[in-house]
Amino acid sequence: MSAKRKILVVDDTAMFRELGSVFLARFGSVLTASSGEEALAMARHERPDVIVTDLDMPGMDGTALCRAIRADARLCDTPVIAVAACDFAGDRARAVRAGADDVVAKPISRMSLVQSVRHYLRVSREAGLTRVDLETTVTLRGDAFELSGWSRNLSRGGICIDAERGLPCDTEVDLAFQLPEIREPLHSTARVVWERPASDRAGAGMGLQFLALDRECSQRIETFIYANAQPEPVQSGSASA
Repeated sequence: MSAKRKILVVDDTAMFRELGSVFLARFGSVLTASSGEEALAMARHERPDVIVTDLDMPGMDGTALCRAIRADARLCDTPVIAVAACDFAGDRARAVRAGADDVVAKPISRMSLVQSVRHYLRVSREAGLTRVDLETTVTLRGDAFELSGWSRNLSRGGICIDAERGLPCDTEVDLAFQLPEIREPLHSTARVVWERPASDRAGAGMGLQFLALDRECSQRIETFIYANAQPEPVQSGSASA
């Protein structure tokens, strides 16, 4: 992968900046910032290819930084990977709502961070995270409805399903589904990010983005994705990592 790629690592703790730099050095030039304010100024000047930011920082925290990046016409397409610590489910929902493309847990898992950064260095953020096929029943619940569906594929960030009827975009639901060989269902809150109306040929389709997904469920999904994903293609002009 080209050494000209720039990765910006943002954390108010020097140890985590150094750790992130060690993990990611082979994938490009690693820049570091110790605050959201410093990171935003650096991003505007350096135009990094990927930003990895801690969520809990004094002053401009990771969610405020993410919102500022999404509001900046020069930076809005930059992939942002958020790093969450204590309240992983709540922090994940907060980061996703602010516009983060992926969320990894602290203490940092080298595999999770490297896989996410490598993915976004190879494909655009519009392409989303790596998806694998998953066919299983899915239950969606809201304040005034319960809907059953059938999943088609899964990523670390969400799930695509078919159902008898769709739900409007931005509808938030409680979601339950199972992974193969795991008896207990996985639970998360999620929101509808796209919807395909039902037709004579097929039921309604929906894309659901995970919000409050706890650490254990996230790790189980991550393990399933890594075990079943096909190798990502290398973009033209880039050497394989």
